[in-house]
Amino acid sequence: MEYIVQPLLEWFNDHQRELPWRKDRLPYHVWLSEIMLQQTRIEAVKKYYTRFIHELPDVSSLSQVEENRLLKLWEGLGYYSRAKNLKKAAQIIMQEYYGVFPDSYAKLIQLPGIGEYTAGAIASICFHERVTAVDGNVLRVITRLLGSKENVLLPAVKKEIQQKLLAILPEQSGVFNEALMELGETVCLPNGIPECEHCPLKANCIAYKKHLTGEIPVRIKKLKRRKEEKTILLLSCGDRMAIQKKSEQGLLSGMYQLPSLNGFFTEEALYHALTERQLTPLSIVPLGKAKHAFTHIDWYMEGYAVRLARESEQFLWVTPEILQKDYPMPTAFKLFL
Repeated sequence: MEYIVQPLLEWFNDHQRELPWRKDRLPYHVWLSEIMLQQTRIEAVKKYYTRFIHELPDVSSLSQVEENRLLKLWEGLGYYSRAKNLKKAAQIIMQEYYGVFPDSYAKLIQLPGIGEYTAGAIASICFHERVTAVDGNVLRVITRLLGSKENVLLPAVKKEIQQKLLAILPEQSGVFNEALMELGETVCLPNGIPECEHCPLKANCIAYKKHLTGEIPVRIKKLKRRKEEKTILLLSCGDRMAIQKKSEQGLLSGMYQLPSLNGFFTEEALYHALTERQLTPLSIVPLGKAKHAFTHIDWYMEGYAVRLARESEQFLWVTPEILQKDYPMPTAFKLFL
């Protein structure tokens, strides 16, 4: 392990990408980028990050933003609880730290939405604290390097890798952590297709020498995914369409969405279901099928465009232009827009 430090730092010095949040490495910028990058690729995040920073340039503005606007800025990134936790954390920073960003791992990990990895990344990159930052990219690099077939989803395996990295962590801890992440994102790629010929660590890598990159890392999930069937309704009347706000509990809490029904319906069954809800359909047109995957749930959806005789107070009615501008809508529903 100790032989990877210098080659990795030299490689990073020559090959690191120019990313918006690397221009100054301010804690607010690094924090926001790390939260956005959870479950999302870097290229996709760039435009969201730039738009977010333009409108909410600091912790103070984030702490005061209205939730609707916050979720609209986050729209498309998914996992909307991340955005809500950003605001909660910003409010704590303003109230308990007088607007000054917490400067240690111990303080950072107490904030909503900040786990071990994010706390380690901010503490090492921004405050040069000697802590590790182990994400999926780092797990992949190190398990391939060691030829380990341990299940990386087990907390004990992650802990062991953290300890191995801590033992070799140089004074430039933030640079080292970034270098490992960068290597995993650009060279030691997932799904058995790494660009090993360009890797500065290939001379020390067991998976490379033994042709095991397709087998490592080992990820064995125990969670069973739940399947749900949904009928999504594009209800319209005149030039306006119906939306409704999800309750503050459960999946997609606080988000605006298209009306939906549990299960699948024929056009005839849907007509009766709508009339039972005091709605008067003039026409029902199938919109096809779609699937959307959440963390532990798969939605199998069928959509219908339904023109109504009159608007109903059960819903909020908006024009498509206003929906696009002001109301955050999860990707699952956008598939039918």
